[in-house]
Amino acid sequence: MIRRLRALFKKGETQFQLLDPNNAVREALALAHGDLVMRNIEVSTDFSPRLPDVTADRVQLQQVLLNLVVNAIEAMSDNPPDERTLTVTTRPLDSGGVEVSVADRGPSIPEERQRRLFEPFFTTKPQGLGLGLSISRSIVTAHGGRLWYSNNPYRGATFHVALPHQPGAPL
Repeated sequence: MIRRLRALFKKGETQFQLLDPNNAVREALALAHGDLVMRNIEVSTDFSPRLPDVTADRVQLQQVLLNLVVNAIEAMSDNPPDERTLTVTTRPLDSGGVEVSVADRGPSIPEERQRRLFEPFFTTKPQGLGLGLSISRSIVTAHGGRLWYSNNPYRGATFHVALPHQPGAPL
C-alpha cells in the first residue's frame, strides 16, 4: 500500500480493476477499526445490497474512504461518547454509478471555511497538513467521479463520493 501511495504522488500508474463498493467501504472501516474503538465511535452502515461494481484503483479508493472516515472521527472528538456516530451508506445512482456517503455528528462546517475546504494546505486541524481532502478530490476526479459535502440538518457533515461504473462514464 505504501509503495502504491508513493506511486500516486509520483504520478505512478493507476491500477484499475472492478471493485465491489461495499467491500471497499468494509476494508476502509477495517483499516480504521483501532481508531474507531479507541475513540469510542459507533459505526452504522447502510449498504445497498445490489450495487454495480466500479472500476477503480483499490488502494486509491481506500485512501479516499479512509481519509473521510478519519476526518469524521476527528470531527467528533469533542462530542460526548454517546454522540459519536459515524454513518456510512452506499446507494446506486440512476446513471449506473455508485454513491458512498460518510456522515458524522461533529460540528457542521462553518460558512467561512466551506469554499476553501478542498484547497491544498487549507486545514482546520492544529496538526493537519491540509492535503487529505485535496488529494481525495483529485483521486475521485481521476476516477471520473465527484467528491462533495453537505452539512447535516441537525449537526455534522456528510461527504459524498460518486463514482461511475467505468471511468469516463457520465454520472
